[in-house]
Amino acid sequence: MTEMDGWVAFVGAGPGDDGLLTMRAARLIGQAGLVVAEPDVTEQVRRLLAADAVLAEPSDGPGTAKTLIAAARDGQLAVRLYRGDPLFAGAAAEVQACAKAKVRFEVVPGVPAATAVPAYAGIALTGDGVGEIRIIQAGEASQVGYGPGTLVVLGAETAPADLGKMLIAAGWPDSTPFAITWDGTTTDQQTVATTLGRIGPDLKAAGVTVATTRGGAIAVVGDAASAKNRLSWYESKPLFGWRVLVPRTREQAAVVSERLTEHGAVPEEVPTITVEPPRTPQQMERAVKGLVTGRYEWVAFTSVNAVKAVREKLEEYGLDARAFAGVKVAAVGDQTTAALLDFGIRADLVPEGSQSAEGLADAWPPFDDVLDPINRVLLPRADIATETLLARLTDLGWEAEDVTAYRTVRSAPPPAPIREAIKGGGFDAVLFTSSSTVRNLVGIAGKPHAVTVIGVIGPQTAKTAAEFGLRVDVIAPKPSVAALVEALADFGAAQRDAALSAGEPLRRPSERRRGGRRRLR
Repeated sequence: MTEMDGWVAFVGAGPGDDGLLTMRAARLIGQAGLVVAEPDVTEQVRRLLAADAVLAEPSDGPGTAKTLIAAARDGQLAVRLYRGDPLFAGAAAEVQACAKAKVRFEVVPGVPAATAVPAYAGIALTGDGVGEIRIIQAGEASQVGYGPGTLVVLGAETAPADLGKMLIAAGWPDSTPFAITWDGTTTDQQTVATTLGRIGPDLKAAGVTVATTRGGAIAVVGDAASAKNRLSWYESKPLFGWRVLVPRTREQAAVVSERLTEHGAVPEEVPTITVEPPRTPQQMERAVKGLVTGRYEWVAFTSVNAVKAVREKLEEYGLDARAFAGVKVAAVGDQTTAALLDFGIRADLVPEGSQSAEGLADAWPPFDDVLDPINRVLLPRADIATETLLARLTDLGWEAEDVTAYRTVRSAPPPAPIREAIKGGGFDAVLFTSSSTVRNLVGIAGKPHAVTVIGVIGPQTAKTAAEFGLRVDVIAPKPSVAALVEALADFGAAQRDAALSAGEPLRRPSERRRGGRRRLR
């Protein structure tokens, strides 16, 4: 076997949450020339796929094994991707086919749904001296006699009430605790805890029907499934299942989305602003030359995009952070400061109060012809920036050179389903991180529905939202995206606590709109 020989990797994708992929699995998926998987599993790992990877769905019989073997003999890495764990999910026949064909193969275990889904539902499968776990398919329930351990039932979504009757007929007491979880480890997860004798009525009381469930389900039978024993941590996240619109530039939205996901939300990124280079680059070229030759005493950054624009221009000329040697640097706030640190630059001035151009102007020192050898300030910013800082610097005796570092252009309207969801109440919340995101979102997609929770990054953005007739529910205590997401999470937690205290069902904001489909957890 030569280094050019291909091979086959049988890889477990885990139960649904892509955060449960092993590092080995993620690496092989990114290297694969061919990936064979069911469409929903492929979608789970799409962000990891190589740009030129070929995708295929498994076929009946020996067809899938033949496809994998042919790709390996053609010198490719072929990944056969399974939900959960490969050998747990029935990969043995395909593995044996590769062994028989003398094709190199590897099995990469995945987190099996049989243990992961109960864990995400807050169910400890073992404990209190009971260590026995039996795992069966739903169709085998009538053959499983009563025992003191825990029974995990795969494929329980088809007929849960019939499953209970089968177990009772096999000798299980009708009072035996029973918990069933749909769409485990995803933000659609839904768990109902009951007993074998009350599965039907309790599912009905929880609003669970064929119309309100979509994916597969796993049931747990035994004392471990008792409602009083559940250690629910996932479904109780403050924004669990909330669909949150993030209207920002595409690069900046990723930071917000990551924080929202940690709180159980489903972020939807809709670019409202596209950042483009200035129409005439000569200004920036002269500014970079002046920076290197010691023309400026200060450089003032009023946005992350300004840092990015200057950094890219420096790197275009083969320069790095050393170009700022001997120059003082000001940053408008925490995010801009972090972007500078990422470039290897520590800001000398950051306003302690309002993190805005006005706040930076208030903190700026006056020019001192004894202490300041140079009176020039470089101010790289957007083409639509306000004049507040420029005017204040002039009043303080500085000569500010206002340079257009980038242009902000309104993005194209999002697809029709997104626009309809915005106006129709399909989103639970919208987060506005600037006045321009308010204006641009309304301009390209329309006003959010009245039931949608509106979160804003500060008073000025709140004022703009009010001007467009939007009710502001959440204002960040300080102007940062991290604080805004945390404020929204606090708002969601307060709503959840209020509903539980009042004995009311937990409902997301989008489920309160007139005609909205009711789905209870």
